[in-house]
Amino acid sequence: MRNDGRQAPALWILIASLSGITAILAGTLAAHLLAAEPHGAQLMSTGAHYAMVHALALLATALLGRGETKAAMLRAAGWLFTAGIILFSGSLYALALTGFRPVAWLTPFGGLAFLLGWAALGLQAWRRLRSDA
Repeated sequence: MRNDGRQAPALWILIASLSGITAILAGTLAAHLLAAEPHGAQLMSTGAHYAMVHALALLATALLGRGETKAAMLRAAGWLFTAGIILFSGSLYALALTGFRPVAWLTPFGGLAFLLGWAALGLQAWRRLRSDA
């Protein structure tokens, strides 16, 4: 496999598409399967919302990474957004579907990963602004 800078953006687009599909399915489950269970529906909807927002963040990360030679912070942002989707949204999905409360301990770690992902994205932009000046 060649490492010419195209793999990372393609990976973020792939993960974003999977996250988007999962978010739509979760929203559908919330509206139909869990309609009689308001708490479960809310958990599923919240997970879907954050997954979709961060799928879009992954798309932005991919677009910003095209042709970028110094993209360590973009790679970090992509992995952190991915971890956040898995931990935050995934734990909410699992809690809504199973009621297994210990999985809720993962949710704050997913939130932290989201925050760090946004910080990494901002740091990449800040570095880019400084190098262009």
